[in-house]
Amino acid sequence: MGKTMRCIIICGSPDCSSDFIRKTVTDGDFVMCADSGYGHALNAGVKPDLLVGDFDSYPGDRPDDIPTITLNTHKDDSDSMHCAAVAVEKGFDEVVLLGALGGRSDHSFSNLCVLMYLAERGVKASALSENEYVTVLTEGEHEIKNQKGKTFSVFPFGCDEAVVTYTGDVEYPADNLRMKTSDGIGLSNIFNSGDVSIIVSGGICLLFIETLM
Repeated sequence: MGKTMRCIIICGSPDCSSDFIRKTVTDGDFVMCADSGYGHALNAGVKPDLLVGDFDSYPGDRPDDIPTITLNTHKDDSDSMHCAAVAVEKGFDEVVLLGALGGRSDHSFSNLCVLMYLAERGVKASALSENEYVTVLTEGEHEIKNQKGKTFSVFPFGCDEAVVTYTGDVEYPADNLRMKTSDGIGLSNIFNSGDVSIIVSGGICLLFIETLM
């Protein structure tokens, strides 16, 4: 396996679209399913390379021809987080979570924590749905291309405050703007130009973009 391969983790959100999974997964992807994410893969006609979970939320039979990591139901990490740890161990440079958003809010938040776990380990990580794209922005410059007209939001994550600058044309400019976790000031901006850079000079942020695909 080469490090250039992308890892897809299919999670168990009830809002997950089988059609979207089918369109997103490509032949070159390494696909892991977190517990009931296997049901989504079945519905999408996608055969995963690895199943991971305690299988408390997937009631069906598990195939004999797919490698499986069976976890204890009384564990400290989520099935999705365990998948992320496996992805790091296998050396993937990019991980995309599908079926990670929607449904229970605590599950969605837990999957955002998975993105942070991956970002801290140098992995390009995102959660993708039909309606939005979410990723972690660590300190540095992040180029956002071909998103003119899209709504985006930036929030501090895992820190009390982040310092953010936007270069390029956005509806609400920011120049070393101090964003506090408690103020929500980064909500609902708009990319007025096709190419924008978001510079994080302090802290860590979550970036949300509506309907990326």
